[in-house]
Amino acid sequence: MNAARIGTIFRLELLQRVRSVAWYVLLGIFAVLLLIVTALTFLAVPPDPTGPAGSAIFSIIVYFVLLLVVLVSPTLSGNAINGDRDAATLAPVQITLATTADIIVGKLLAAWATGLAFLVVAVPFLILAMAAGGVSLSVLLVSLAILVVEIGVVAAIGIGFSGILARPLFSVAVTYLVVAALVIGTLIAFGLGTAASRIEVESRSRYLEPAPTQSLPTVPPECMTAEPGQTEPLPQCMTPMPMPEPQYVCGPWSTTRYDSARTDTVWWILAANPFVILADATPSRFENGYPVDLFGNVKVLVRGAQKAPEAVQEYDGCVEGEQSYPTSEEQIAGSTPSWFVGLGVQLVLAGLLLWGAWSRTRTPSRRMPPGTRIA
Repeated sequence: MNAARIGTIFRLELLQRVRSVAWYVLLGIFAVLLLIVTALTFLAVPPDPTGPAGSAIFSIIVYFVLLLVVLVSPTLSGNAINGDRDAATLAPVQITLATTADIIVGKLLAAWATGLAFLVVAVPFLILAMAAGGVSLSVLLVSLAILVVEIGVVAAIGIGFSGILARPLFSVAVTYLVVAALVIGTLIAFGLGTAASRIEVESRSRYLEPAPTQSLPTVPPECMTAEPGQTEPLPQCMTPMPMPEPQYVCGPWSTTRYDSARTDTVWWILAANPFVILADATPSRFENGYPVDLFGNVKVLVRGAQKAPEAVQEYDGCVEGEQSYPTSEEQIAGSTPSWFVGLGVQLVLAGLLLWGAWSRTRTPSRRMPPGTRIA
């Protein structure tokens, strides 16, 4: 590969996209949607410089940016190679000194840069969310880094399919399907896997119950009846009788059995989800041990799924004091991060698709799909 040739292809691809009026219309629609969501978020969560409101606002806006990016990026890269082949502009480039790797990398960088333009539009809204308070610089940098990488992964998937498949419309559709599989398909697979993997749980519990016999205050006999001609109660009868303290005893143990889903066997399916990767990698803010932003809530759900349910659960209401349970922050501290595994899976998938695009695009080609235009 040659950096100069890659740079030339990158500039040509970028100029073709920038000259299109539809490109600016798309950026404008993107900005308007972000403006609406930001305004609604500020109305729903009033900013508090000293409270957690800023973290919640920031996480909502970042998630919306990621949603829009994964919806737009496939259209920017899904027809990069086969679209040029249909327009008869790929063959003239292939007969130059540019190698197949130069062409693919240049188109990948152009599609990546095009997607990053949407992120640049979103940066002012992210800074505005930071101004609401509660968001550290590390949260901003990590979330931006994950967004940049996810844009590149989607761009690589689109470039790969555009080189492997002959029809531009089909390659764009397949790119959308793969992105949907990562975003929605992982959730469906996790739900189905959880429903299929179950364990029987035995729950034992007992509680304090009132004693069967409790002594009541004794009323003096003279207070039970009145003497003839007596109009007022006796002095000793006017004093309220002290009530004895209620007596409690431990009730019997009760045992129930029920089926519980085993999320610990299928939680890894969620690791490749872009939204899970973003939440798991971004530092979360906690108040009293519980998350205050969307990142933390998603992270608690995913990390909590790693723990296998206990086969025997016991609650003793006769024990003095409250039984303590770990907070969300303690659960996260005792679990294993998975974002780098999911990101690795995405990078391997993108790399395999780019390799497939290279093998189908290289020249001279031994075999080409039927109906493929050469020049």
